[in-house]
Amino acid sequence: MAKMEYNSTTDDIDSSENIKRCAIAKPQNMIAGKWKLTILWLISMQTRRFNELQRLLPGISKGILTRQLRELETDGLIHREVYKEVPPKVEYSLTALGDSFMPILNSIAEWGKRFEQHEEDKQL
Repeated sequence: MAKMEYNSTTDDIDSSENIKRCAIAKPQNMIAGKWKLTILWLISMQTRRFNELQRLLPGISKGILTRQLRELETDGLIHREVYKEVPPKVEYSLTALGDSFMPILNSIAEWGKRFEQHEEDKQL
């Protein structure tokens, strides 16, 4: 199993400063949110419009979808393209950074499948 790296120049590995510098903290904050991973997954398959995402994510409110899309855009994982037409057309696609996250998301999906099988096996 891989070990977390520790900066030996500090005595307190649990300090808030070490947590901020932890290599996993920034990505964790970028993808934190109930819907972000699913939004990224859907956008990775093809460019999506807002209403299409809302239809594909039953149970998400318009406000939450808007907020999570803005956060993903701010973090550079997705691109928002606004077309100057009436009514306005907005499309979301992955950026190069977002695309570079897809192997990680695929690994998470594979782990999820194995976990589901593990849970099913426990039921038997």
